[in-house]
Amino acid sequence: MFVAALGGGFFGAAIGGNYVFALTGFSILAAIGAAASGATDFSANLFNYVSFGPFLGPNIAFGGAVAAAAYAAKRGYLDGGKDIVKPLAGLGKMDVLAVGALFGGLGYLIKTGVAEIPWFGGHTDAVATTVIISAILSRMCFGDHKLFNTEKGKLLSTAEGQHWLDYHEKPTQLLTMGLLGGLFAAGVSVYLGVTVPGIGMMANTLPFAFSAITILILSLGGTTPVTHHVTNIAGLGALVFYPVVAGIDSLAASNGVINWGAALGAMLIGTVFGIVAAFLGELFARLFQIRGNTHIDPPAFAIFTGNTLVWVVFALVG
Repeated sequence: MFVAALGGGFFGAAIGGNYVFALTGFSILAAIGAAASGATDFSANLFNYVSFGPFLGPNIAFGGAVAAAAYAAKRGYLDGGKDIVKPLAGLGKMDVLAVGALFGGLGYLIKTGVAEIPWFGGHTDAVATTVIISAILSRMCFGDHKLFNTEKGKLLSTAEGQHWLDYHEKPTQLLTMGLLGGLFAAGVSVYLGVTVPGIGMMANTLPFAFSAITILILSLGGTTPVTHHVTNIAGLGALVFYPVVAGIDSLAASNGVINWGAALGAMLIGTVFGIVAAFLGELFARLFQIRGNTHIDPPAFAIFTGNTLVWVVFALVG
């Protein structure tokens, strides 16, 4: 798996971070389709080895691309270390692709370690957590070595040229995106999670996959919103709290029959988490991304904190 992850990191760097992340979305669609058709073993292999494993796992392929871009900028091969769109194979620099491979392997090791942390490892998104750890290491190795750069302005402020996505950074924009994107993701997730036994608690990866694929539009110049942190966390919140609202032990206990009242309650709960995730994404963009000279992914930060928040609230509710 580690050796395969070296290849995954190379592949991500070669074709570009955003493009390889979109491929992750397509592979999730295949895994969900396999689960829905009853091929659960095949689906598990797609999820674990391809979508979130050494081939296309964001902790490996996307993380490798982020590190390779930071390194390329440091060496003067690339104009900016935050360029996660450009396929780096076109630079013709094998050392850049080697850095991607090394960080792909590192991403596999970090994720394996995170998953073994008592309680936290099973109650967070270990892939997203690893994306952040890897990106911080990339900045420390190849960037300006600063997590919080206040030389270009106040920490949470924006200014000309200092935006993540200026068309959804205002509170009303974030609220709308979190509310409606969250409703969409929570509804899809809870319905599929309850009615399709082979999907179950992985149902939130379907709206996440849709969001990941739309990054292709962004990479090609379209002003599409970045929503995978919203759809992931809203869907997870709905799945986790549906049994609570329905008064059952688990999704499986529903026997494939949906309780519409409980589904609506779970959707509303999931939507609240989706709104929180939308604001977390912008918060982390202003803290780490907009004034840094390498990429530290705001949605990944929102996913790992939002995922943990869902489980903390669940534990408090009991």
